[in-house]
Order: sequence, then structure tokens, then C-alpha cells
Amino acid sequence: MDLSLGQLELLIFASAAAALVYAGLQSFFLLREDEGDDKMRSIGRAIQEGAVAFLRREYTLVFAVAAVLTIVIAFAFGITTNGPRLAAGFFLGAAGSALAGAVGMFVSVRANVRTAAKARGGDLGSTMRYAFRGGSVTGLSVAGLALLELVGFFVLFGGNVLSMVGLLFGASLMSLFARVGGGIYTKGADVGADLVGKVEAGIPEDDPRNPAVIADNVGDNVGDCAGMAADLFETYIVTAVSAMLLAYLIEHNAIIPQFDFGARYPNAVLFPLLISAWAIVATLIGIAFVRMRPGGSIMGALYQGLGATTAVGIAGLYVLDVAFMGGNVGFFVATVAGLLVMIFIVFFTDYYTSAKYSPVHRIAESSQAGAGPTVITGLSVGLQSVFASGLVIVTAMLVSYVAAGWQGWTATPIAAEGLYGVGLSAASMLAVTGMIISIDAFGPITDNAGGIAEMAGLPPEARDVTDPLDAVGNTTKAVTKGYAIGSAVLATLALFAAYTFAAAQQWGGGHTWSQFTAQLTLDNPLVVAGLIVGAILPFFFTSFLMNAVGVAAQSIVFEVRRQFKEIAGIMDGTGKPEYGRCVDLVTLTALRQLAVPAIIGVATPLAVGFFLGPVALAGLLLGVILSGFPLAIMMTTGGGAWDNGKKYIESGHFGGKHSDAHRAAIVGDTVGDATKDTAGPAINPLIKVVNTISILFIALIVAHAILPGHGI
Repeated sequence: MDLSLGQLELLIFASAAAALVYAGLQSFFLLREDEGDDKMRSIGRAIQEGAVAFLRREYTLVFAVAAVLTIVIAFAFGITTNGPRLAAGFFLGAAGSALAGAVGMFVSVRANVRTAAKARGGDLGSTMRYAFRGGSVTGLSVAGLALLELVGFFVLFGGNVLSMVGLLFGASLMSLFARVGGGIYTKGADVGADLVGKVEAGIPEDDPRNPAVIADNVGDNVGDCAGMAADLFETYIVTAVSAMLLAYLIEHNAIIPQFDFGARYPNAVLFPLLISAWAIVATLIGIAFVRMRPGGSIMGALYQGLGATTAVGIAGLYVLDVAFMGGNVGFFVATVAGLLVMIFIVFFTDYYTSAKYSPVHRIAESSQAGAGPTVITGLSVGLQSVFASGLVIVTAMLVSYVAAGWQGWTATPIAAEGLYGVGLSAASMLAVTGMIISIDAFGPITDNAGGIAEMAGLPPEARDVTDPLDAVGNTTKAVTKGYAIGSAVLATLALFAAYTFAAAQQWGGGHTWSQFTAQLTLDNPLVVAGLIVGAILPFFFTSFLMNAVGVAAQSIVFEVRRQFKEIAGIMDGTGKPEYGRCVDLVTLTALRQLAVPAIIGVATPLAVGFFLGPVALAGLLLGVILSGFPLAIMMTTGGGAWDNGKKYIESGHFGGKHSDAHRAAIVGDTVGDATKDTAGPAINPLIKVVNTISILFIALIVAHAILPGHGI
């Protein structure tokens, strides 16, 4: 299609604007709905105030750090050269990620009470539809903001993608802070509330007599909504720019002799943004298909929307390939491979975490024997789930590489085109990002709605609506985490390739890309050292997060016990718990605990790079991907299975609520809370922080490394 660069940029901008207009209009109509009675409104406001207070404190801390790093980056890369661009990109990347989280939470903490109010009518279909519309505001806001920032920077920097690396680092670092801080908060409050409320006092999960119940509901929003939105904003940015950066480096670096990539594919750099623009159109169409049919299921209604979005996405990807990439069938196959990764990961996550299937049934059944077998069986399910997802990623990577670089059955694929195909495979997953985020944000809204219904004493017909919505919400949140991790792996494989191009360019001495990559062999001790450090990094990183959840939960346990002991009348309903005290306590604990993991994520690649050089750093990047992906899948899937195993028992199986099996399942759920909502999801931004900071600082690393990497 014969469109100028400016016209293409305008189309992308229009798509981003359409997403934001939709989000604004939906917010207006959603917030006009009934909030329920005075008690419901009071509970809803308490959750809103707690969530805003946490986000205000977290963002104050994070932006203080970001301001310092902005100045450091500006001067480190030259205040008169590229430093200001990288610094501006870093700061605005962090701000964009923070804004995405804030927008998502703004709607979530208001849609929750309205969902509970709508549930009073006993209509599951309309209540589900309303909660999903609330989630779609987050989905389209994240996609629209991310695409707007991407096309804005591309235009502002004249198409120089290297100047956008600061944007990657800023979004990744903010995502790391949001996931870690929000994750520690939400699971510290959740675990503490469960241990004292359900296990010790024997009261329901969302009983208003529990002083930690408001903190628990706040956590659903700061972790599963604000943290998730910031994370997936960063995933969107990194995935798109990784493919753009790869195309830019291949096109502008004379390190692949006799290969004029730019002349053959003049739209290659902008193509990932065209995919992102079409993704918004596909999502807007798919949203209309999310409707429960008579006798249908909640998950089935959500899958209808996802299926429609995928179908429209594939059709659009083919048209885009023909119009802007010369009809290269290999590139189209690579993009379809990325979408198939999404489909299979959604399927496998659903299988291992949904109460409809045998893995969750096994966990629930094992709970009859006590907490030990429950934990062991849950670990087994989580570990098993890694295998299928890993094979899907490997298959997609190989198919994308071979298809995009195809030269015939007897010829070796062209490396540059093959690597770009891997980047496109990751970018194509953006074709469903808006829908995936919408499905995920549905989870915290329905979770809060169930809590509000319990605390407000709504009639059984309301709980008959909110309980199944909450159970499905656990699966949707697990699905999104799997999607984010899968896209992170494909995106970081593209980032790794971009790193090798950038390192070869900076290496000097006339070295080509193939000469640099020839150093990356297992007989090079620098590579092995980097691989080992990279492989152990996710384990070391998550150890602090698991401990942080334990510390936060311990503080809540002691506080709730104190209130039960010192405030008269809590258990009989005549005394009022000090909800705000628990909110403040877990907020301060979470913010104190997030510093060390964040420092580890930033400092480790810099230390390896400056001490051991770019070759060892390449090994570290591979090591982080290889160990981080399976660890994250195991933690998120296993945690979701533990949670729904408990809910399966609560639905009347194996003795139901208050049985011995239920008490054992609560212990499994408590362990799973820390893995699925804190440690596991945080590995996703960790992997990308490590990669983006390595690309950002590669020139300084090559210039100042103690061991330059030419061997030992």
C-alpha cells in the first residue's frame, strides 16, 4: 500500500485515540450505575481511600528514584549528545506505566461496589457483562496509552529507535516497582487476613469483623489491577520496541555483509506499531462478543470475545503483511505463531487452574489428608504445567525463525530475517493485549464485589452471582500472568538478539555480528559464568519477595490478634475494628520491602557487564530467560490451582466449608497467594529490566569493562 510515513503514523495515532475515547465513554456510563445502599457505599469508599493512599505513597517513592536516575542517565550518556533523549524516554516510560496503573485502579475501585449492587438482581449474565466492561476500560486504556507513547516517541525522535531504549527501561523499572510493591501489599494483607480470620477465628473470608478485610480488598486493586496494568503496559512497550529495535539495528548496522534489509522491507521498523494499531480494532470488535448465552458459562462468554479478537487479529495481520511487508508469507506465519502461543498458553493455564479439570480436583482431594499433601500436590501441578508451556514457546520460536528466514528446503534460513520473525511473533501477541487485559481486570472487580457483598450482608441470591464470578476471576488472572510471561520470553529473545547487534556494533575493531556471537560458546568460561549468574538471579530475586510477603503477613497477624484482644465487641458485632490501621501497616511494610529486589534487578546486569564484559552479560541474559520463564509459570499456575482447589471445596466437595479438608486447602491457598500474585508475576518485569538496562548501557560497558570479553 502506497502510504507515506506520516500517513502511517497518523493511522497509528488514530487507533490509539480510539482506544482512549472508548475507555473514557465506558467510564462515564459505568460510573452512572447504582452504588447500592449506604453500607455498600461506605465499604466501597474505604477500599477506594486505602488504594489511593497506597498508590500515592508508592508513586512518591518511585518518582523520587526515577528523578535521580533521569539525571544520572542524562549525564552518563552526555548532556550534549543522546543523554537528554534517553533520560526523557526513561522518565516518560516510567510515568506512562504509572499512569496506566492509576487509570486501571481508578475504574476498578468504583466498578467493584456497582458490580455488587447489580448482583442483587440475581442476573449472572448482566452482572458479568458489567464487570467485564469495567475491565475493558483498563484494557483499552493500557493499549491506547502505550501505543500513543510509542508513536509519539517514534515521531519525536525522527524514527531513531535507539533513542527509545530509555523508554523501555523506564517502563520496565516502573513495572518492577508496581508488581513488587503491589504484590507484597496484596498478599501480605490477604495471607494475614486468612490466617487470623478463617483459620484462627473461624469467620468467613470477607467478614466485616476481620480488621484486615479492607486491607485485603485494597490489595486486590493495588496488586491485581494497578500492578497488572503497569506490568502489561510495560509488556506492550517492550514487545513492540524489541521488534522495532531489531529491525532498526539490522537495517542500520553494517555487521551483516551483503544484506540490505531496509531496502527489501522499508516498513519493517514501523510494522510492529501497525500490528498494535490493528490490535485495538480487533479488541473493540471482540468486546461486542462477550455475552453469556442462556445456559452458557462465564468463561465461555469471555472466550467468545477472545476468539473473535483472535480471528479478527489474524485476518488483519494478513492484510498488513500484504500491504506493508511485500506479502512475505514467512512473516505472516511468524505472526500467527505468536497468536497460537497465546491460545495454547490460555488453554494450558485454564486446564491447570480451573475447577473444571483434574489438576484442581487432585489438590482438593489431597486436602482430605491434611496441609502437607495439599502443598505437595499443588507443587506437583505447578511444576507439571511448565512443560507444555515451554514446548509451545520453543515451537513458536523455531517456526518463526525458520519461516521468516526461509530460503528453501536445502538452504540455511537468513539469520537477520529469522530473528526479525521472532520479534514479530512476540509483537503479534499484542493483537489480543487489550482483550487479555480486559479479562484480567475483570478478576479484581469481581473479587472485590464478592467481598463487598459479604461485608454488606447482601442476600444469598447476590452471593450466588458474585461467588462464581470470583472463582472465574482467579482463572482469568492466572491466564493473564501466563500470557504476560509467554510474551516476555519471545520479546526478550528479540531483545537478546538486539543486544548482540548493539554489542557487536560497539565492540569496535571491525568485528562483525557473527564474530561477536561466535564468542558465545560453552567453552568460554565468561559465557558459562554469565549463564549461571543469570539462572540463579530469578531464584535469588523471588526469595526476597516470598520473605517480604511473610513479613507483611506477620505484621497483619499480630495487629489483627491485638484488635481482637483489645477492642471489645468485635466478634459479636458491637465493636468496630480499626481497618485503617491494617491498611497503613501493610502499606509501610510493602514499601520498605520492595527496595532490595528492585536494586537486585538493576545492579546485577550492570555488575556483570562492567566486571566481566559484554560476552558474560550475554550469557546472563540467556540465563535469566531460561530459568525465569519456568519458575514464573510454576509459581503463577500452581498458586492459581491452590486457590481454586480451596474454592472447589467451598462449593460443597470433600466436606465443604469449615471441614478438615477446607482448613488444609486454606494453607495451600496461603502458600499459593505469595507465589501467584507476588513472586511469579514479578519475574516478568525482572527479565525485561535486565535486558533493557543491558542494551541501554552497552556502549559504556564495552568502553569500561574490566574483562572486555575477547576471551580469557
